[in-house]
Amino acid sequence: MTTHTPAEVPRPLDAIMLSVGDGHWLYVEEVGTRGAVPALFLHGGPGSGAQHSHRSLFDPERFHAVLFDQRGAGRSHPYLSTHANTTQHLVADIERIREHFGFESMLVVGGSWGSTLALAYAETHPERVSGLVLRAVFLGTDAEVDWAFRRAPSQLRPDLYENFVAALPEAERADPLKSYVARLTSGDPACRDPAARQWLGFERALSEFAPATSVLPDTLPATGRVPPTPIVEAHYIANHFFLRPNALLDGASRLGAIPGVIVQGRYDLLCPPRAAYEIAKRWPGSRLEIVPAAGHAMTDPGVFEAMKRAVETLAPREKPLRTRCP
Repeated sequence: MTTHTPAEVPRPLDAIMLSVGDGHWLYVEEVGTRGAVPALFLHGGPGSGAQHSHRSLFDPERFHAVLFDQRGAGRSHPYLSTHANTTQHLVADIERIREHFGFESMLVVGGSWGSTLALAYAETHPERVSGLVLRAVFLGTDAEVDWAFRRAPSQLRPDLYENFVAALPEAERADPLKSYVARLTSGDPACRDPAARQWLGFERALSEFAPATSVLPDTLPATGRVPPTPIVEAHYIANHFFLRPNALLDGASRLGAIPGVIVQGRYDLLCPPRAAYEIAKRWPGSRLEIVPAAGHAMTDPGVFEAMKRAVETLAPREKPLRTRCP
């Protein structure tokens, strides 16, 4: 649980739909004070969308923060579209947003998949990044996906994993990860949507240090809201996150002296500390902060607070001067 309350969540200054090409329009909102320290928040998933609570990371008096929903996610259009939806497209979208707001450089903040995208952007445009705050580092490798959705739960949450596998038809249980991804990337909603509901419950339980339940339905749920994250996430998993093997580790030298803080839950099953540790070794400007009794979720005790401290630490002490009309 975090210490902020909904009453403390800043309201947007403005929100727009920004065209980024390929038929995609992104929902983009501004929070804080124009002319203050530029910052950009990258949500996870892929596909989860920016949440109101994410605004609370940024002191509205000190920051001009921009939050947006990535292609296919949240309030962006077309919803759930995987057309022209790759890591490279999203990196280009971030640059388009930076140019739209006229930021010379900006503090970039992201967790889980948001950390992947933050690293990809910073390694592509290091001169545009004034600092990085990363949570739950994920490097977009097949080995990490296999750990998160097969090896870790089968060893550490075996009851949950057995539910996850048993919900599939028996013929699909030999390689459950492959089976779920095939269903989630299917064009047939009758095949895709029940798998998305089950995947969301599985991933949510794995993300929390102390989940409320480790029990999933015995069969793929036929009714209920269709969650977007598993569908977009599976598109990226099926395409190896559109990254060559070890691309982000190999490119970490480009981060150089960019100042950064990595916030990592000690018991994160989805994005375990190893990836954060390896990036930190290759990034001289970084500091790794382990949150001792936390898992993957930003809402686990101490995680939000550590991220907010990091954001404050990396902001310049003096506010940028704002141009005044004569």
